[in-house]
Amino acid sequence: MQRTDSYKPGLAWFCFFALVWSTFLLYAGGFTTSIQAGMAFLDWPLSNGSLNPEGWMQDQDQLAEHSHRLLGMKLGLLSIGLVIWTQLRESRVGVRRLAWALLAMIIFQGLLGGLRVLLDIQNIEAQHNLIAQTFAVLHACGAQIVICLLVSLSIVCSKPWINRSAGLSRPVPHTIQHWGIIACVGIFLQILAGAVMRHAGAGLAIPTFPFVPEGGLIPTFWNFGIGVHFIHRVGAILVTGILLVFLSKLWSYAQTRQAFGWLAITVTLTLTLQIYLGALTIWTMKNPHAATYHMLVGAFLMAQTYALTFLTFRLSSKSTHQTKAAPLKATPSKVEAQ
Repeated sequence: MQRTDSYKPGLAWFCFFALVWSTFLLYAGGFTTSIQAGMAFLDWPLSNGSLNPEGWMQDQDQLAEHSHRLLGMKLGLLSIGLVIWTQLRESRVGVRRLAWALLAMIIFQGLLGGLRVLLDIQNIEAQHNLIAQTFAVLHACGAQIVICLLVSLSIVCSKPWINRSAGLSRPVPHTIQHWGIIACVGIFLQILAGAVMRHAGAGLAIPTFPFVPEGGLIPTFWNFGIGVHFIHRVGAILVTGILLVFLSKLWSYAQTRQAFGWLAITVTLTLTLQIYLGALTIWTMKNPHAATYHMLVGAFLMAQTYALTFLTFRLSSKSTHQTKAAPLKATPSKVEAQ
């Protein structure tokens, strides 16, 4: 079986399937946190000592947590499939390394999730639950890295990328690329703040929106929960501003507007939905579905912004290669004519 760098439809669709599957895993993990069911089982990697614990589908907490574990296991199997497929058929070293990085990150994610359970205050004698909460936050952030790795694989295995038809005929200005990186970092830090807030039980530390209960925008009383909640709100404003700058610069440049304008519009719509879901989470007193969708759409926003930034680093198009190839094709005919 020969390795090539050509477009492989099966591999491309397999990457996309794994990416879609990860969204179900994200939702299950987010819903588990929203209903505080992370400790539905006190053991790991088994659940009550079994791969199929008795009665888990009849109990909401166990259903949420065990579904999350099963979905994670299946994503691990998909990543193993990607490693094998790329090792056998893909000649591009970078793509093979991406597949290995994905598998390593998913294994690491599983360990983080397991440590969150095993080191919980219910399993160890401790005065606080800071250790387990730290692993829970790291687990939430690690999920975003997994998504970005899957996005990278889906892009580099796609037909437009391999056929060098991304629509870019000249380099994208560094300013656009830099703002894209800043936007990705900003969203990731915002997700980190949100994860700390969720796992600290501070989602309703400020129970009104957009104003605080005392009136105005800034609380008059402070503690850890109010502080991290307020940081998340301020972070939302900063990330919105950064994203709008990035998207406006991308839109103002004709080449990127033509190539990625549709994705820029999608990011804008996702940002709008995310702001609404954040407000809805407060207005519904942290309805578990609203809170979970807020987390999930935040992951979508991260993935879309990362994809858009990733694509701005692609310098190649059919027209570029045709332009370079034209003189070479003309040379033989001139020689014959002479």
